[in-house]
Order: sequence, then structure tokens, then C-alpha cells
Amino acid sequence: MGLVENKVIVVTGANSGIGRETALVLAAEGAKMVLAARRMDKLKEVEEEICAKGGEAYCVSGDVSVREDCDRIISETLEKYGRVDVLVNNAGMGDKQIPITRCSDEWWREICAVNQDSVFYMTRAALVPMEKRGEGSIVNVSSIGGVYANAGIAYSAAKAAVVAITKNVAIQFAGKGIRCNAVCPGPTITPLLSKDARADFDEEFVKICNEHICRSVPKAEAIEQANAILFFASELSKAVTGQALVVDYGCNL
Repeated sequence: MGLVENKVIVVTGANSGIGRETALVLAAEGAKMVLAARRMDKLKEVEEEICAKGGEAYCVSGDVSVREDCDRIISETLEKYGRVDVLVNNAGMGDKQIPITRCSDEWWREICAVNQDSVFYMTRAALVPMEKRGEGSIVNVSSIGGVYANAGIAYSAAKAAVVAITKNVAIQFAGKGIRCNAVCPGPTITPLLSKDARADFDEEFVKICNEHICRSVPKAEAIEQANAILFFASELSKAVTGQALVVDYGCNL
């Protein structure tokens, strides 16, 4: 029996990177996967891969920065399966290492909408059915930027908010069967770290941030982040809540 056998698990941003790898790992451990993202074509590719390996997956398109879409993702999950056992708030925008003195209002709002508001909306929606059943696990994907602030101002602030949301929800539901934890990835090999994605980084601030990160350690693989998420999604962590687990090979030590 898998570590999350028959659990209904919603993963946002499941179309690529850490979200895609997480969906594959959880499906391999027996979960019934609900895959959410804006691009249905990419979601379908992940669904097909899961099903080809004998797993089960269902796709829901939606923009998690929009409250109505978040509510719909949860409602469609309930219509399909009748419950939500685990929510993985993975969807997010990558950082461009933009410092406060060069951060536009538009960039601030966009980053906070996708990386912070989405976690609030999805968590609030999922907690309704979880609270009725008296059980559930929420796993939020933050970042080392949210712990150490060694990233762009908007990204650091939004990911720090994710850690705060995690701890606040954990306080509310401690001892009530609902857990909330966060995984905080360090540099991870995903499309967000590709050469093209880095083309419009603020290189001056990148150099400053790099002075506070050890670059001699390896970059993590997406599956290593997915395995940390699996731990929090499974009963292996049944006594753990309100924690922010840094997964970065020690690059901030």
C-alpha cells in the first residue's frame, strides 16, 4: 500500500516543475490526483503520464490568483470525489530578483496575487470540507526567499506570507485533525531556473543575493522537493504541523 493510498489530493501548478513531479510522486503512492493549472494542455500530459502508469488523475483548469477559480477547483473536486484529503499549494510565479528600489507596483501586485493570494484562497476553500470531516493536510510551497529574504522584494514578501499563513492555520486547527506545513525549496532544477527565464533578472541584485547563498552545494532536483511534500501529505507526519521545512542542500548554512 502506498503512503497516500486512496487520498484525494489537489495539486495546483501541476503542469510543470515541482508541481508536476509532486503529482507523479503522489500518484505513484496511490493518491487520486486532482491536477490544477491554467494550461489544460500541459495538465492533460501529466494526467496521461499518471494514467499510463496505472494511477488516477482528474484535471481542472483555473487561475489560482482568482478567488472564484479557487472555489471552483475545490467544488469540482468535491463533485468528483466527495472530499479533499490533501491540498498542495504549489502554483506560483518565479522570482526576477528585483529589489525594492526597482520594483514596480505592477510587479508587486502580480507576484503577491499568484504567490500569496492563491494560497489564501485555495486554503480557505479547502478548509470548509476538511473541517466538516475533521481531517486533512495542507502543504504550502514557499521558498528559502520566504525564510531568509535572499530574493526579490515581492517574491520574498509573498513567500514569507506563505510561511505565516502556514503557521496561522496550524495554530487554528492544532489537535483538530487538520495539519498545515510548508516546504521551502532552495535553488531547484525546473523551468523557472532556465537560461530563458533568467534573461530578465536584475543581475545587480542577483550578485548581492548570491553573497548570502552558498553556490558550491548542489541544486535540488524537483523530485527531492516532491518527496518532502509527500512526507507532509502522508501519515508519516501526522504529529507535525506549523513547520517550514527548508530543502536546499544547506545553501544557507
